[in-house]
Amino acid sequence: MLSALVGLVLIVAAVALTGSSSASFVARTGATGSVSAAADWVAPTVAVTAPGSPLKGTDTITATASDAGSGVASVTIQRTAAGTSDWTSVCTTSSSPYTCDWDTTQVTDGAYDLRAIAVDRAANSTTSAVVSATVANNVTVVLARPGDLLRGSVTTTTTVSGAAGLTPTVRVEYAPTGTTTWTTLCTAAASPFTCSVNTATLANGTYDLRSVAVAGSTTYTSAVVSKVVIDNLAPTVTMTDPGTPLKGTKTFTATANDTHSGIATVVIQSSTGGSWSDLCTVTTAPYSCSVDTATLPNGTYSFRAVATDKAGNTATSATVANRTVQNTTASVTLTPPSTYLRNGTVLAATATSTGTIASVKIQRSVAGANSWVDICTDTSSPYSCTFDTTQVAEGTYDLRAVATTTDGIVATSTVVTNRIVDKTPGKGVDIQTTNGGIEGKIDAGDTVVYTFSKQMDLSSIYSGWSGAATSGTMRVRAVFFGPDTLDVTAPTGLRLGTVDLGADYTFLFDATSDVSITAATVTVDGVPRTVVTMKVLSASGIQNSTPAAMVWRPASTIVDLAGNPISTAAVTESGPLDVDF
Repeated sequence: MLSALVGLVLIVAAVALTGSSSASFVARTGATGSVSAAADWVAPTVAVTAPGSPLKGTDTITATASDAGSGVASVTIQRTAAGTSDWTSVCTTSSSPYTCDWDTTQVTDGAYDLRAIAVDRAANSTTSAVVSATVANNVTVVLARPGDLLRGSVTTTTTVSGAAGLTPTVRVEYAPTGTTTWTTLCTAAASPFTCSVNTATLANGTYDLRSVAVAGSTTYTSAVVSKVVIDNLAPTVTMTDPGTPLKGTKTFTATANDTHSGIATVVIQSSTGGSWSDLCTVTTAPYSCSVDTATLPNGTYSFRAVATDKAGNTATSATVANRTVQNTTASVTLTPPSTYLRNGTVLAATATSTGTIASVKIQRSVAGANSWVDICTDTSSPYSCTFDTTQVAEGTYDLRAVATTTDGIVATSTVVTNRIVDKTPGKGVDIQTTNGGIEGKIDAGDTVVYTFSKQMDLSSIYSGWSGAATSGTMRVRAVFFGPDTLDVTAPTGLRLGTVDLGADYTFLFDATSDVSITAATVTVDGVPRTVVTMKVLSASGIQNSTPAAMVWRPASTIVDLAGNPISTAAVTESGPLDVDF
């Protein structure tokens, strides 16, 4: 204290001798002057309070400053990236408490240095010691959904991103869905942030989950994982007694309930005294299934049901014991008949059984209707019957055979589909000629075209004929005192009928021409029809100039695909009266 006082006296003396001091000239009035010495030579004190937690968003930075002399005029808080000297002012404040709101979103995440500069009213300044801070705005916390349905021990996984330089801890919290009452479920102190939870410690129900990462006093919260069901309660299940004896196709039924996650599967099982075998698995109520008991060896069985809920809890019903399966096997096959079912068609089936076949029924249904009516029943092999199509309406039918054994086993054949009953006779609908050479004269290039009302059985026109080009002979017969007629004389057995030409195309004697005969199916107004075309290859006869209408009388031996004989009614050439050929 004494040395300081002596120093002060020496300074004053020096000023008096040199005339130099920090005193300022204020003003002059008349001859009077005034000189004053600086009152404050001591710099202020200043310190920045180090943030104890990572900074995010807009955070408050606090400094403390004091000055015993003139007082603190201002405090400027500055920041720079850690280890650098590129200082930037955050703010300047002139009143205590000396705080700044720093919008940390304007800088990148990372480590920073902070300092404060205090200036007193005498312009003395002091720079504080540097303190460290961490900015962490982009820290993300993600809780992976552990599943929709949880039971037993479950591991949760939390990912913390953007936390470089931080050492957070993570806690997983739960709250009943619809509430915000969060309770810690488990914690993880270090990355990877996983923790194991015994869900049996919680009441069964529906919960929301979230993860909270904590670094110092700063928290980062994940999005909520909503509506996770905890279900550690097994379902209830009861097996219905299927009765005894069991044979054929039998329905097995169980009842099952689950309060929380719901029933996932019910498995109905059978056993002959050893291990259990699955009969069927059902996923929706009612929990029943049809089982062909013929797939089980004959014997004594026990049955039970095993229910599993959607969380994986299982329960097994009480056993239904001492039920007998007694079956014989049977199979039946229907021989497919022709597409068109003619009256008197013989329908045949074959049937076999480990027991005894009692009967085989052959049945019909309107195509696709699956509504079956017996055609006949046969009780002895070979199993067949004649189909009286006069007793059914025209249309398309499906057929099947059903075999029944003496002990009640029923076997059904594969359905034979789309067989046609057609009772409407075909007929001729038109006869036409075209000219390929000299008008009115039969010569090469002319054609004669026979058109039927429907598809005909070509083999009834010419045995074994597919409609392919067939060489033949066309004859024009001379008729005394009347118009000539046309028919086919070769190949032998080709039957189309006769055509009255209505005019004379030969004189005195018959005339013949080589022809090529073909048949095709042509659809007219949605109806498939057979059209026979006879093309003339060589000329014959004489030229005619008299217009006439031809008349075709079809051969009575022609039948349609269903076997109906053709109408032999005369068919007159359509169109205006003209000269043929």
